[in-house]
Amino acid sequence: MVSNMPKKKVEEVKVINKESEADKIRKMDAATIEKTILELKQELFNLRFQAAVGKLENTAQINKNKKQIARMKTILTERANALK
Repeated sequence: MVSNMPKKKVEEVKVINKESEADKIRKMDAATIEKTILELKQELFNLRFQAAVGKLENTAQINKNKKQIARMKTILTERANALK
């Protein structure tokens, strides 16, 4: 059975090399990563406090901060293990 429906054209999909968060962190030196972790922890404390008081509007920011801290700690651990 042959269909008279037109065939869809296959379009080329351009792949954009988007730099991941981990790649951006890997370009930082250890001191900068440690400083950023401390800043994120302070911000996380403030966000948790706002959430407890009921003033926090963007609750997703708490999880974003947690994940960013975890990414940074993971990269520091990777570097430490690479030296062994």
